[in-house]
Amino acid sequence: MWTALLLLPFATLAQNQLQGVVRDARTNEPLSGATVTLTQERKITVTDVAGAFQFTDVRSYEAEIRFVGYKTKRVTFSLSMNAILLEESTTLTDEIIVSATRAGEKTPTTYSTIDKQTLRKQNFGQDLPIQLNWMPSVVTTSDAGNGVGYTGINIRGSDATRINVTLNGIPYNDSESQGVFWVNIPDISSSTQSVQVQRGVGTSTNGPGAFGASINIQTNALADEPYAEYVHSFGSFNTWRNTLGFGTGLIGDRWAFDGRVSNISSDGFIDRATSDLSSYYFSGGYYSEKTMVKAIVFGGHEVTYQSWYGVPESRLNNDTEAMLVTASNEGWNEEQIQLLLNSNSRTFNIYTYDNQVDDYAQDHYQLHTSHRFTNSLTGNVALHYTYGRGFYEEYRINDRFSNYGLSPVTIGDSVINRSDIIRRRWLDNDFYGFTYSLQLEKNKLNAVLGGAWNRYDGRHFGEIIWSQVTTVPKDYRYYYNDATKLDFTVYLKGNYQFTSALNGFLDVQYRNIGYQTAGNDNRQNVFDVDVQYSFFNPKVGLTYDLGSGQSLYASYAVANREPVRKDFVDNPQNQTPKHETLGNLEAGFRKQSDRIMLNVNVYWMNYKNQLVLTGALNDVGAAIRTNVDNSYRAGIEVDGMVRLSPKFTLNANATFSQNKIQEFTEVLYDSGPNWEFDPPEAVSRTYTNTDIAFSPNLIAGSIVSYSPVAAAEISLLSKYVGRQFMDNTSNSSRQLDAYLTNDVRLSYAFTPKFMKELRLNLLLNNVFDVAYESNGYTWGYLGGGDEYRENYYYPQAGRHFMLMLSARF
Repeated sequence: MWTALLLLPFATLAQNQLQGVVRDARTNEPLSGATVTLTQERKITVTDVAGAFQFTDVRSYEAEIRFVGYKTKRVTFSLSMNAILLEESTTLTDEIIVSATRAGEKTPTTYSTIDKQTLRKQNFGQDLPIQLNWMPSVVTTSDAGNGVGYTGINIRGSDATRINVTLNGIPYNDSESQGVFWVNIPDISSSTQSVQVQRGVGTSTNGPGAFGASINIQTNALADEPYAEYVHSFGSFNTWRNTLGFGTGLIGDRWAFDGRVSNISSDGFIDRATSDLSSYYFSGGYYSEKTMVKAIVFGGHEVTYQSWYGVPESRLNNDTEAMLVTASNEGWNEEQIQLLLNSNSRTFNIYTYDNQVDDYAQDHYQLHTSHRFTNSLTGNVALHYTYGRGFYEEYRINDRFSNYGLSPVTIGDSVINRSDIIRRRWLDNDFYGFTYSLQLEKNKLNAVLGGAWNRYDGRHFGEIIWSQVTTVPKDYRYYYNDATKLDFTVYLKGNYQFTSALNGFLDVQYRNIGYQTAGNDNRQNVFDVDVQYSFFNPKVGLTYDLGSGQSLYASYAVANREPVRKDFVDNPQNQTPKHETLGNLEAGFRKQSDRIMLNVNVYWMNYKNQLVLTGALNDVGAAIRTNVDNSYRAGIEVDGMVRLSPKFTLNANATFSQNKIQEFTEVLYDSGPNWEFDPPEAVSRTYTNTDIAFSPNLIAGSIVSYSPVAAAEISLLSKYVGRQFMDNTSNSSRQLDAYLTNDVRLSYAFTPKFMKELRLNLLLNNVFDVAYESNGYTWGYLGGGDEYRENYYYPQAGRHFMLMLSARF
């Protein structure tokens, strides 16, 4: 019945069908995103990731094919499969900006690429990780439960601190935490040309080493013609998105400008998990046969109500007795206990203070220059600067004055050591530097010499802005800490065509990092760090062309990376954290034709001193990590696309893996019967051959798309994530259960005479209303011989919807 209702608006039967594929005339690679226009009928479509296109109910066969960086071609189609080869133009285009950091068909590593058209289908205002959810080995989560606000992404079980993210080749990971805060650049998808995800070490060159994957984002490239666009969407949980964008196309064969402003707001699925997100993107470029200069400015401001505390297991299970134990373990007062007992079991949020928010703004400035010195030699230089500033605000109930360097207050005969307070924790930072590359493409050799120099200056401080019983000095800061990080990188990499079938790849990289801090941390402890690291990271591999669009590849890479700020602050054993080393073996098979794409990859990631999650969080919701001597990730990834017919397309992927720690030592603290006076005793427990936290052994995804007519598409998007343990003990009482979700996406495009396209999209999320949790954490302690454990989870929304209308002129 559901299927019949969904298909009813699209019941038109196609008559004559045209289909084809657009490829690069020199390399024969498919060109995704090429515009194909039937000139007499004004029917327009774009090629998909395989370079394919189709028209239905066709009455004329004359067409124009346009793609930025290639010469426009006019053709007359036939009713059979059409193969169109486009020749490169002489104008230097935006792709040169990311060419040094991206993988290609001759790169012996594992990658997937999403183009602009695919992102547009799924961009209803949710953060970019949610839009990447169906890529191989990917698991995503949302604090608010509906994909707006703070979101996270894991790839091959590796969290965001070990996924190297670049924007136009510029590092985006926060220099100190190595985290990736997508909420700071909301709606970046609307200004993105393509996203390439490389799994494993990949071709990581700029930024921290990739210890699980790399996400390489290219923002808007030169548009082939002028445009203006307005996007409006709304949906469940009072979620709204408005985006206004424009592009001039090429003016006078030399200049082009693009711009966008966006606002996204949502109440969130979790109680009070509101988001108010604004962002912008502007660029201007000069293009000629030999030179390209492009300035890009983008950023955002987010105000999100804190929802990182999670929902306790006792509340999820509606267990009143267990909820009272949870409240006792947390030290909650009567008001908080009543909130716990009377809240919805899946949307509970402990915070109720009106301004319990995260308020942060971030602005990015990039200047890219590329010059073609000869037909075989091209140089690139990019300058960048990022300015970030903002705070957490938090209401603290009955907090100790001594935690903030405040003296007790005497009122009459009473000495008061505690009161309710409101505090803010600030981060004010600057990140700037440059990247460069010199690319040589001659005969059998394609080589790149490149590098980067980056500096980060961070100022961390905390303020008390209100106290219930004491007067706080104006502008009082209870902690202040400066941090400086210098990162210098140089690399040389290249491909050499040994024979017509065999291609070799070599990449050597040197990184030097210096990290210094001075001052005290938020717990009043002295926090002085002065460390230096020098890393040599080689990569080598081979690709063998089997013909008929088939190839084999194998590579081995070594990567090293430094600990992050929280590893120094929160190290459970109070020891200096060690740097990590990874040896990564990848081997696979690729097949690509007009109807089929198939990738099969086997990987082995062997870690020395890997920093793994303990399962606990610090007091601002960041995960705590510790070194383990030996661990590994091993698996097989299969992903592909099959065009079953001109109307049906199937995309599917699956990852089967094992993720193990040879020996893990858990430390619990026993406070004993005199816990108020005696220091807690550390109790160690050792586990062998245990699973790495948050590393499911099975991840699978699929997208089944049906196009009854060229202007319409119906898609079923499915995602399965296997069981995950929340710590490294493989204890089933501290796990996230496996889950399977299904979404339905409908799209219909009109082409009125006064505009290029009017498109209506509907997204039905979690159509079967599955109750599941995508993330969590756990902590425990011993008390007089008894063991106490608390598990917290991040429930995701049940059935909900988003409706989007986009108008493109």
